[in-house]
Amino acid sequence: MSSTQIEIQLIAAVVAVACALPGVFLVLRRMALMSDAISHTVLLGIVLSFFAVQSLHSPWLILGAAAMGVFTVALVELLNHTGLVKQDAAIGLVFPALFSIAVILISRFARGVHLDVDAVLLGELAFAPFDRMTLLGFDLPKALVVMSVILGLNVLFITLFYKELKLATFDAGLAATLGFSPLLLHYALMSLVSITAVGAFDAVGSILVVALMVTPAAAAYLLTDDLRRMLGLSALIAVVSAVGGYWLARGLNANIAGSMATVTGGVFVLVLLFAPERGLVALVRRRTRQALEFAQAMLTIHLLQHEDRPEAHEENRMDHLVEEIRWQPRFAERVVRHAERTGKLLRRHDRLVLTEDGRQYARQAMIH
Repeated sequence: MSSTQIEIQLIAAVVAVACALPGVFLVLRRMALMSDAISHTVLLGIVLSFFAVQSLHSPWLILGAAAMGVFTVALVELLNHTGLVKQDAAIGLVFPALFSIAVILISRFARGVHLDVDAVLLGELAFAPFDRMTLLGFDLPKALVVMSVILGLNVLFITLFYKELKLATFDAGLAATLGFSPLLLHYALMSLVSITAVGAFDAVGSILVVALMVTPAAAAYLLTDDLRRMLGLSALIAVVSAVGGYWLARGLNANIAGSMATVTGGVFVLVLLFAPERGLVALVRRRTRQALEFAQAMLTIHLLQHEDRPEAHEENRMDHLVEEIRWQPRFAERVVRHAERTGKLLRRHDRLVLTEDGRQYARQAMIH
């Protein structure tokens, strides 16, 4: 493996973690669409800052982009607070308008400048290692240095304000009562999202920024209820998706950012299907088990009510149960087998007889 390939994967991993960490709070706050809005509208901040300083390498571009991200959030919330439109509609109104203004400005006044809309959307990680800078005597990819600094800022912010972020995310009212400022934390978080988005533009493009901010966090949310674990799992899923996406792109000779987004989506689908508690497979199994438990309770209650009565010989026959309780024969057989396995009844020829455990179970079911 060449040094360029290693650097590409390293840049991708750093970008992935930098995006995934603030993405956790966006997902928990039900603001996933806001990452899409910010990752597009910061382009307008970059364009306006470029017009002001006439340099693509000025730090004012990042500051301008961050300011535009905060402006986007403020504008969305202003529309939302009018009560005339909901938040998702407000986002749909604001970010296409601001992004389209940026596109018009680029196409009209910056044609000779390297502010390419396609590069902003898709990025090209393959070229990131060739844009280099010297830091402390080391020759490093510029994207790696920039995103490492942004990752450090994100980690520092989350570490310093972890309790405040947690409280403001889950109960903003209580946070305000305790003297915290949920609004200030909110805009600080949105500023970090904006800075992260603009920092990742050159390397991965806005599409992958959205994917890395939302998808790993959403997958981690399905795996745990603990915020610390969610942050760790989100970062891990993001790194796995980034590295896996690189090798997928290499195998298919495809765009790296697009491949990473695809792998990220694939990981989410796997988690959605097979998450231990919240996955679809676990959900189907749980509902099937609950249906069997409920049917078993109905069966034992039915047998108990007719036990030691003249009609018991007729009522506890298998074919009569199908007709009486209106179960399908296959389902009735499953319920009876389940009750046999759990020791609730015995099958004697064509009759079903409750065990003592089955009688106790039926009595408890009738009480509850």
